[in-house]
Amino acid sequence: MFNLKSFSLFTVFCGALCCNAAEPYHLSREIPVDGEGGWDCLRIDGSGHRLYVSHSSKFVVIDTEKNAIVGEISGTPGAHDIAIAPELGRGFTSNGKENKSSVVDLATLKTLGKIDTGKNPDIVVYEPSQKEVWCFNAKGNSITVINAASASVVATIALPGNPEFAACDSSAGKVYCNIESKNEVGVIDIKTHTLETTWPIAPGEAASGLAIDLVHHRLFLGCDNQLLVVMDSTNGKVITSLPIGRHIDGTVFDPGTQLAFASGGDGTTTIIHEDTPDQFTVVQKLQTELGAKTMTLDAPTHRIYLGSAKFEALPPGSQENRPKMIPGTFKVLVYEIAK
Repeated sequence: MFNLKSFSLFTVFCGALCCNAAEPYHLSREIPVDGEGGWDCLRIDGSGHRLYVSHSSKFVVIDTEKNAIVGEISGTPGAHDIAIAPELGRGFTSNGKENKSSVVDLATLKTLGKIDTGKNPDIVVYEPSQKEVWCFNAKGNSITVINAASASVVATIALPGNPEFAACDSSAGKVYCNIESKNEVGVIDIKTHTLETTWPIAPGEAASGLAIDLVHHRLFLGCDNQLLVVMDSTNGKVITSLPIGRHIDGTVFDPGTQLAFASGGDGTTTIIHEDTPDQFTVVQKLQTELGAKTMTLDAPTHRIYLGSAKFEALPPGSQENRPKMIPGTFKVLVYEIAK
């Protein structure tokens, strides 16, 4: 069925491509973040115009309209991720170093309490149909399911390996997660809290990033062997795979422009257009910065946000894979469609 809104958005995007076909996305600004320590996930609360950035033992909160830091959530050692329950005005963090999730009042950024999880909670997602928070425990090979209203654990789901990023499809009643150590996608029933099946991701390996096109039922898996695998979320069939960068972590999908993004620690973000549900085209290899491997999308503005920093140069012949971060250089990079 013809959709005027979707057509209009696609027309705008195509116009941007025509004006600047080589580089449709460009760096629009940098937001410096004070303090030492590393980072992991970035998450957007679109309704509140806030960006939550994990940073060592806290989350930095940025106003995306002012591009300024407006506060922080403290007391989250080993901060990885945060899930937003907008109708409850609450956030739920993953505190990897203490095996807990902090319950946060988003209006005041104060911690209301903490909930025990499995070992090293990492990715957290909010499932709105059941009003549940799902904490994916990276070293616990499990999921801790939390009732967001009562802030109580309602289920623990065992997994066959360590989970990475996850995505919800509430209309289908499923949550999908990458099981990185098994080269599989796990399919979990939302209502029964049971692992229904796992799907192999070959030719992909060790998938980290995961995004979903809810309309066309497509999963996008950012894999460690430099492939973005596209999978049918209804049956696990691999549709295609496309080349991406190295050290991939973040993967997002923008339904307004039909673009999938895969960000890598090598300083590239590969941007892929969904021409049809079965055909995909790489439209840009966006040059970002070293270490910019986690990412989030603000769908209304089509902006993407990535974390980065400056790093010490590795000595000649060094076998280190990760150079040391220079303290005080952490920042958020903001990219948008060129006009």
